[in-house]
Amino acid sequence: MAEETPDTNETPEPAAVEPEVAAAEAAGADGTVADEAAEAAPAEPAAVGDAPAAATPAPAAAPAAPALTAEERRAAARARRGRRRAATPEERAEERRQKAAARSRRRRQEREKRRAAGAGGSRSGTPAKEHAPGNPQVRLGKVTSDKGDKTIVVRIDTSRRHRRYRKIVRSSMTLHAHDERNDANEGDLVRVIETRPMSRTKRWRLVEILERAK
Repeated sequence: MAEETPDTNETPEPAAVEPEVAAAEAAGADGTVADEAAEAAPAEPAAVGDAPAAATPAPAAAPAAPALTAEERRAAARARRGRRRAATPEERAEERRQKAAARSRRRRQEREKRRAAGAGGSRSGTPAKEHAPGNPQVRLGKVTSDKGDKTIVVRIDTSRRHRRYRKIVRSSMTLHAHDERNDANEGDLVRVIETRPMSRTKRWRLVEILERAK
């Protein structure tokens, strides 16, 4: 059998071309038409929420708070205390009553302490201290004057060797001592002890008379 040869004169039907391929062919290989169309078209405004992250300005760092001076801190504390004041008249009256009661309690305690000190001792029965914390100093001296009422003038003689020249250096000092019974006389050898300030010049008190003047 003879083979049938296709008819070469028949024109083939055009194949269906996809829209994307047609657009690419119309635009050309280098895309010049698309670029010209993009340049001719007006740029659409970008949406508010579609702004790129790079274009958004970074938030500025909060400035460091300046250091407050002591006077400014006290003023701020006073302002805070003023804001805490009671708002209504009834609350202010109650606050005043509470403060008055606290003052009364404090004054009553102070009166009891003074009364106990005046009795010669504290509530525990121990005698009241007449000297500050520490050991009071004790001195031996000779009475040079007993003219004052309940006051004697005592001369304290001291002698020491000089540290460099090894010579005996003698010196003396006078002090006022309290003599409650006016027992000491001029020329007596007495012992005095350091005590609380009893007047403008008296810081010592007579303890005992060691030797009477002849």
